[in-house]
Amino acid sequence: MAALNRSRFAPERKEAVVGDTRAFAELEKREWSEPDVAGAYASGFSKASDMVVPHLVAAVDAGPDTDVLDLCCGHGNVSAGLVGVGARVTGLDFSAAMLELARAAVPGARFVSGDAMQLSFPDASFDAVTIGFGMPHVPEPPRVVAEVRRVLKPGGRIAFSTWCGPEVDGAFGYVFGAIGSHGSPEIVLPPGPGANDYADPDIAYPVLEAAGFGKFRCEVVASCWHVNDPGLAFDFFRDGTARGGALLRPQPDVHASAIRAAVVERVLENHGDGPEWIIPMPAVVISAQAI
Repeated sequence: MAALNRSRFAPERKEAVVGDTRAFAELEKREWSEPDVAGAYASGFSKASDMVVPHLVAAVDAGPDTDVLDLCCGHGNVSAGLVGVGARVTGLDFSAAMLELARAAVPGARFVSGDAMQLSFPDASFDAVTIGFGMPHVPEPPRVVAEVRRVLKPGGRIAFSTWCGPEVDGAFGYVFGAIGSHGSPEIVLPPGPGANDYADPDIAYPVLEAAGFGKFRCEVVASCWHVNDPGLAFDFFRDGTARGGALLRPQPDVHASAIRAAVVERVLENHGDGPEWIIPMPAVVISAQAI
């Protein structure tokens, strides 16, 4: 895969972010602690992430008699997929709002609150670890990968998903491109991982290798949204994400209207006049084996 292009909100880099990410961590915890944000993600945005679940489950070879840790489990859609193939599942997230949704949706899994960068589990506890779109939401992804390797048994697999960046046609580029063109310049994100960094094997593979992984795989998944309103991509990011919401919810009305109109224009231009639209939201699943 080619190196990803970045907007001014996710500048290009080829290594894990360096610097003070405390403000970014606070933003993530604040936004995902809101029940409205968690609920909007689960009911709207996740219609695209649900399509990636079978690919994550297959990438870790989950099945009966496997113990799987689902990190950054959110509302439990990956956990549900793992339970569905017979795995014994522990889901972990820092958001109480997300964990409440997960416990209600997936009674067959165990859910705990925790920090993906500092896991409380003993060494070699799990046969596999999944991370569904969690890598951009932790301040230091390499620490997560190192912790995953520690709690994995030798030969166990990790698989994580990340949205493709704006160089690939789809909603991510439409929304963040519109923010770059029409958003208030005073509304910016604190320093943190690029939103699409770990979709790039040039970034992901060296981090995995340094932590003790090999046998890398990379798969592009053609996930998407089926909508009857070309502006719903804007709404999904505004209402149901932390990073996108932190950029979109504070926008003055004139900027928000211009951003949404620009998103609608891109959808109509690229995907026809409707009355229904399939808006691409492609993802990458990267997996590796503990060695």
